[in-house]
Amino acid sequence: MNYAKNPQMLEAFALKPMLIILATSFASHALAQEPNTAIDLPSVAVTGNPLGVGSDELVVPVSILSGRELSLKRESTLGDTLNGIPGVAATHFGPNASRPVIRGLDAERVRIMQNGIGILDASSLSFDHAVGVDPIVIEQIDVVRGPAALLYGGSAVGGVVNVIDHRIPKEKLEGITGRGEVRFGGAESQRNGAAVVDVGNGQFAIHGDAYSRKTSDLDIPGFSVSKRKNQADGTLRENRGMLVNSSAESDGGALGASLTFDNGYVGTSYSTLNNNYGTVAEEAVRIDMKSDRWDFASEFSDLGNIINRAKLRLAHTDYQHQELENGEVGTTFKNRGIEGSVEVGHAKIGNITGVVGFQFNNTNFEALGDEAFVPGVNTQNKAIYVYEELPINQHKITFGGRIGHTSVDSKTDAKFGAGQSNNFNPNSYALGGLYRFNPNWSLASNLSHNERAPSYFELYANGAHLATGQFEVGNSNFDKERSNGLDAQIRWKDGKNSFNFGAYYTRFSNFIGLLDTGNIDADSGLPVAQFSAFAATFKGFEAEGRFNVDDNLDLTLRGDYVRATNHDNRDALPRITPLRLGAGLHYQKNNWGARIDVLRAFNQSRTAPNELTTDGYTDVSALVTYKLPTKVNLELFAKANNLLNQEIREHASFLKDLSPAGERSALLGLRADF
Repeated sequence: MNYAKNPQMLEAFALKPMLIILATSFASHALAQEPNTAIDLPSVAVTGNPLGVGSDELVVPVSILSGRELSLKRESTLGDTLNGIPGVAATHFGPNASRPVIRGLDAERVRIMQNGIGILDASSLSFDHAVGVDPIVIEQIDVVRGPAALLYGGSAVGGVVNVIDHRIPKEKLEGITGRGEVRFGGAESQRNGAAVVDVGNGQFAIHGDAYSRKTSDLDIPGFSVSKRKNQADGTLRENRGMLVNSSAESDGGALGASLTFDNGYVGTSYSTLNNNYGTVAEEAVRIDMKSDRWDFASEFSDLGNIINRAKLRLAHTDYQHQELENGEVGTTFKNRGIEGSVEVGHAKIGNITGVVGFQFNNTNFEALGDEAFVPGVNTQNKAIYVYEELPINQHKITFGGRIGHTSVDSKTDAKFGAGQSNNFNPNSYALGGLYRFNPNWSLASNLSHNERAPSYFELYANGAHLATGQFEVGNSNFDKERSNGLDAQIRWKDGKNSFNFGAYYTRFSNFIGLLDTGNIDADSGLPVAQFSAFAATFKGFEAEGRFNVDDNLDLTLRGDYVRATNHDNRDALPRITPLRLGAGLHYQKNNWGARIDVLRAFNQSRTAPNELTTDGYTDVSALVTYKLPTKVNLELFAKANNLLNQEIREHASFLKDLSPAGERSALLGLRADF
């Protein structure tokens, strides 16, 4: 990547030495810390409940990754970082582009947010488009599994992934805190580094972070093309041992500041992200991505007897990526817009507590070039929501609703014709409850009705989509997508031991899916895929447990399964993750730590028409850590992935038969916090 030709990227990259200088200036403070004491920034109330309760009090199932656990689990993409959490898979379009898949639902049904505001990029449009956030600077990830449309909109009907980065300090800070991390190795020969620093005087706080990531082409076991695809259509099995055009180079950073008070804060931040990576599906095509984002946030509590707290969040994003063909710009995608929310909490009405909120966004999407398959579109959303909780002794009832309006207007284009306008009024409602049998056992359930307005590409797509190898056709006459869902979890917790098992059933009366028609487009020669509306069901289970076997040894268990069916023709839906079962042993004593994890994914033979089956695999990974005997908290770690050197192909991926996961590999890293 040529930084000299891009002054904005050079400016972002220059943040790193600034942070190093800041950290050095306060080295004496860091050295004064007690040895081997990890310091984390204050945790944030988990996503899924605006009243700020802990995860044990939530009606919806939520998984949280933060602190050291997140640091050791990080991968190059958000999807791969979360892959393996019960109910969560990944689209895995090579090692550089991967979105989370929750309970078999992806794209516009999984809401990806940054500090509670949507990430504006183009990753839901195409699976080769990377998510506009890098996991290396994230401090916490909350994953809401199941419908969360009540609070976050129709695109959260499958779930929510909220990444939290503390770029706007929210609590008083005196002195300096921070962390840093470097890692080398792995199947992609990664060379990554990041630094995060927060400085404050008790009222004014400043945040800075910067990172750099470089990877080479991914080493793979065997050929990139699967044997099944070779036998099905004759695709040659070439490129043994390496996934061609899978290298990447990215960097970014942020500066933020806030005024903190006894009962709240007000602050702002600016962040930039640059990512240049190979698309894997086309050996001569790379994507050069850039995203600039301004955030403003404020929250105050203890305001009065009627409104007791208020929260405001705003974000403006300017996103662009160019698809480079042999170094020349082929197609350019742009997405620019603003999103915000205002939320107020009211004092108790009887014994009821809750919030009222207003959310809005206005985005303008453009696709310029010969390979654009969607016209320019303006999308606007506005919604009012209410969420209430009624405690009854040790039990709890939750209820609420959301009323919204969405307009999706395409622009007149020589390629796509006259502009079109569509308007929708998606509304959602939910009723949930938490019942405690005793201090150890509890039952949570949630019944919801959810509606989603069709996305711009589901309405207006009409062209060759080379990344997925299809000619995609939308339908501007679509109505709202509607679903009713039931979710229930049984939970047990006793000291260091815990276990939960959940089951869910979601019935869509009008599910919008991309289905292979069996036809071939005459001009492009690609199979035609049509966005279609039909009845569908998604049902499955999730389980997770942690048991303290010995003072220094924990056993973890996990598993998930999802079954998705098109009820108009009884066919299976495509790209549904098979049954997965996993177990792990985690050991920690004094400065040493070790863990070994095994995940068994079974073969997926229940496939959609024209979809190939996928073989199962056993993924074995290991980790060893050692905290150095220094005054600053330093930890060395070594990770080994795919120890059995299996050919791992994720069925949820469009590229499963062209892009396997990496071969057996190891990487070394050093993390520090103070």
